Amino acid sequence: MEQQTGMIRKAISGFYYVRTESGEDLECGAKGIFRKEGRSPLVGDRVLVENGVVADILPRKNEILRPPAANLDVAVMVVAATEPVPNLFVLDKLITVCEYKMIEPLLVFTKNDLADSAEYQAIYQNAGFSVFTSEPGQKDYTGLLQKLTGKLSIFIGNSGVGKSTLMNALIPELSLETAHISQKLGRGRHTTRHVEIYELPNGGLVADSPGFSTVEIEKYDRIRKEELAGCFREFAPYVDDCQFPDCSHRVEKGCAVLSALKEGKISQSRHQSYCTLYEEAMQQKEWEWKEGGKHR
Repeated sequence: MEQQTGMIRKAISGFYYVRTESGEDLECGAKGIFRKEGRSPLVGDRVLVENGVVADILPRKNEILRPPAANLDVAVMVVAATEPVPNLFVLDKLITVCEYKMIEPLLVFTKNDLADSAEYQAIYQNAGFSVFTSEPGQKDYTGLLQKLTGKLSIFIGNSGVGKSTLMNALIPELSLETAHISQKLGRGRHTTRHVEIYELPNGGLVADSPGFSTVEIEKYDRIRKEELAGCFREFAPYVDDCQFPDCSHRVEKGCAVLSALKEGKISQSRHQSYCTLYEEAMQQKEWEWKEGGKHR
């Protein structure tokens, strides 16, 4: 029985495209046992292939449900300065999931020729994230590429923010399809229809993913309210100074996080996102955690 180990580079309609350790590209089905076990191979998975079939999924270090991918090192959040206008709560929710999964979030602001993204950039730079910009016709992406060197990364963003355009700039031979924002609907048309991994010029791997128009909380791994503060990195210098060890960092007297917020050391929008996510976590029932909750 021939066995090979490789990485799933693309998944479409029940077929998995695996690059083996020897460099061979295989189109594979998957064993039916995965469905019975409630598992599914994901792009980024290291798998064992037997006679042209994905026979086993090797241990993952992480996974995300939307877009579906595994073993990620970096998530590149592509955000347009306008068209569509940034939804900071959606962005913060995505970042929180990445922090929870030990995936490093980076931000790239596009369409800076149409609007000034400096205010948004400052929010996330001050929170401790690496922030980049992408301009029309830009050729030099040295800083961004350095962050992706030797890593498995994924590009995530709303439809129409320019993910495919940015991917084409990083890997010119791709020529991915792009589309403009619908002026009638105010949102982009999906041009990427599946998750697929490509090779960067610097040797890293990067996955493009379908854009989204809305974000449903159930599509993401649930995070318990007690764990949320640990997913907001700018809280870290202050949480140990709170008066109460079980401080929720929302309304308590003696909360060092709220003091930092009042002093402008933590942004209002980031803290508001935290509070909204905290309130959503409070609404979850214990049985929902047991059935659907996933942990690191």
